[in-house]
Amino acid sequence: MTEAMGNWPGSIPGAAKAAAEQWPDVPALIVGARQWTFAELWADARRSASAMLASGIAHGDRVGIWAPNTREWILAALGAQAVGATIVPMNTRFKGGEAADILRRARVKLLFAPAGFLGQDYAALIAGEDLPDLVETVHIDRDFDAFVARGKGADDPAVDDAFAAVSPDDICDIIFTSGTTGRPKGALTAHCQATQIFGDWAVRVDLRPGDRYLIVNPFFHTFGYKAGWSACLVRGATIVPMATFDVAEMVRQIEQNRITFIPGPPTIYQSLLQELAGDRPRDFSSLRVAVTGAAPVPPVLVERMRSELGMSNIVNGYGMTECGCISMTRQGDDALTVSNTCGVPLPGLEVRCVGDDGQDVDTGKAGELWVRGYGVMRGYLDDPAATADAIDSDGWLHTGDIGTIDDRGYLKITDRKKDMFISGGFNVYPAEIEAILAKHPAIAQAAVIGVPDERMGEQGKAFILPRTGCEAPSEAEIAAWARQEMANYKVPRSFVIVDDLPRNAAGKVLKTELR
Repeated sequence: MTEAMGNWPGSIPGAAKAAAEQWPDVPALIVGARQWTFAELWADARRSASAMLASGIAHGDRVGIWAPNTREWILAALGAQAVGATIVPMNTRFKGGEAADILRRARVKLLFAPAGFLGQDYAALIAGEDLPDLVETVHIDRDFDAFVARGKGADDPAVDDAFAAVSPDDICDIIFTSGTTGRPKGALTAHCQATQIFGDWAVRVDLRPGDRYLIVNPFFHTFGYKAGWSACLVRGATIVPMATFDVAEMVRQIEQNRITFIPGPPTIYQSLLQELAGDRPRDFSSLRVAVTGAAPVPPVLVERMRSELGMSNIVNGYGMTECGCISMTRQGDDALTVSNTCGVPLPGLEVRCVGDDGQDVDTGKAGELWVRGYGVMRGYLDDPAATADAIDSDGWLHTGDIGTIDDRGYLKITDRKKDMFISGGFNVYPAEIEAILAKHPAIAQAAVIGVPDERMGEQGKAFILPRTGCEAPSEAEIAAWARQEMANYKVPRSFVIVDDLPRNAAGKVLKTELR
């Protein structure tokens, strides 16, 4: 079956405008007891855009959003993008130093961050950092209405002028992704790439007008932002955001708002099955589509989701920040296909499976997956060397993932060429963690690996070589220090103090032996 690429709006705010014109009275967003139609959401986005202009934000400026999934996150993003600015989504688990590094390198001019989330005032976390380009931080949970009031409202003609100057080839976002070097890199994506990929993605996964989409995945991640609320704008589905994952709240949302569409790792569906087996009656009859990925999905879970949760369409896929979504299974694929493969490439994307010699391997044989097409990022921010290392002269993005392609064209990820593991759906890069741990005054070197974990998929385990002349730190001390220095999902769940680390003749740590 050959799929054609769809015809989608040329920008993310353009999708919001088109949705307001096509489905003006359809609910676009539900938060608590309140609803906003697509027409109201676009008017609010225009008010935010007017406030951006009043605050000195212009075409090409960078606007950071360091906040949980909320209505204000969407309005800050649409308002910035509607005037030609680029958004820089940031992980809510970042500590001050991690956030400051991204703000500094992306030259963020305006930052939206909460005054109170996870027990933190985010502005206070970066208060002592050198951020020469940052003009202002707006508390998104407390002062967003006051920010919007700076502008001239939804009918501000200056918004029309600024919006008219936004090109499909303008960069819509810079999302930072770590790598084997340990230094996060900012992937540059254009508007037309985002709307094309996730418009076609929405067709593949059967996201329909009128669907109620419970977005559990964080907006700072491609899954929650582009395959989340942006896809809803493109397809006319209702956005129902969750700020944090909570099973009881998820159940309430499903039952109260008749949720039809849920993405996320397998743990989400396992939680729903447990609720269904509990003492209280549950009504999950509205559920239709599950989109999973980032962790293996056992065939028995796929079958139970169909038979017990009543989800007729369960799809699995593969993507990365550098190319959004690359492949998805198809509607109606059997449980083994959903469980054991990542599907076939989206229309307009080519995927090869390549050996160490740079030649395609035979069908079913393992090699590195390379992808080429309109969806490949425009490059890494201010890093031509890293860009050239990732994308070759023929336009192929070398993913670093080892996999196979079967005789049906279905992809399967079997290993990672890059030293990375996935914990709770988040990519975790040992080199980045090792670099942070090495800053501890009593640590000479750290080696981090991923180990299997039933709930999270994988968890970090760190082998610590103490610094000569220093008293060896305790595991509890290192863990407490690490929690202050890095996002929680990066903190290894166990630490082992060692006298030495296994090395090869060149002195490189042999992680295969540690595993």
